[in-house]
Amino acid sequence: MYICKKIVIAKDKLHIKKLKAHFKGEKSFDTAQISAFYRQFDRNIKQTTINWRIYQLVKKGVLKRISRGKFAFGEGRRYIPEVSAKMTSINKKLKAKFPYINICIWNTSALNEFMTHQPGYFYTLVEVDREAIEPVFYYLKDLKYQVFINPTQDILEKYMPKDKEVIILKPLISQAPLLNIKGVKTTTLEKMLVDVFSDKILFSAQQGSEMRTIFKNAFDKYTVNRSSMLRYSDRRRKKEQLKKYLY
Repeated sequence: MYICKKIVIAKDKLHIKKLKAHFKGEKSFDTAQISAFYRQFDRNIKQTTINWRIYQLVKKGVLKRISRGKFAFGEGRRYIPEVSAKMTSINKKLKAKFPYINICIWNTSALNEFMTHQPGYFYTLVEVDREAIEPVFYYLKDLKYQVFINPTQDILEKYMPKDKEVIILKPLISQAPLLNIKGVKTTTLEKMLVDVFSDKILFSAQQGSEMRTIFKNAFDKYTVNRSSMLRYSDRRRKKEQLKKYLY
């Protein structure tokens, strides 16, 4: 009986119905705004108590975090990219040969989910530590893979076979946001969006109005961590341009 009463009191202090009414129509709101809301009921409430309430609201799915200190209503939906058998095979071979390098593998077909016009060909992107680029290149060539190192527009247009899916080898940007899926490190949605925004050569099919569609669909379907995007875009020296594009 005591436990039930305690739970009811805790829920009552969250003021969920009033919170939803207060921020109705708002796309997002920050910690300061939530704190101001709770101080309507208790002017002396501690910030640690408010932070605990925010934690509980996120845990219950009432709120979702969209960036550091920013929230929206509804449970967050995390993007999980597909890891194909080919990606798993390449990763296994590279890890056996180069056990100490950092690797990220993903396929440009992952972007199809967000696009209106579907490209006719895709790349498997293999990103590794910069100093490992050449040895990884020659190793993959010995395994009979079609592989190119960070190709230019000219190489893409003249020498890239359209009838075969090739591997494009690129240096892995330090502190890139990655996901580990069954032992394969692959891209997050945040990394994917920043890469499309930053590399207009490799992602030429995803520029212009198509890029706007990709960003809109990604933000509509999934919870996108804007802070993670901006940190990574800073590593790619695109932070200010991306901030203008987003806001």
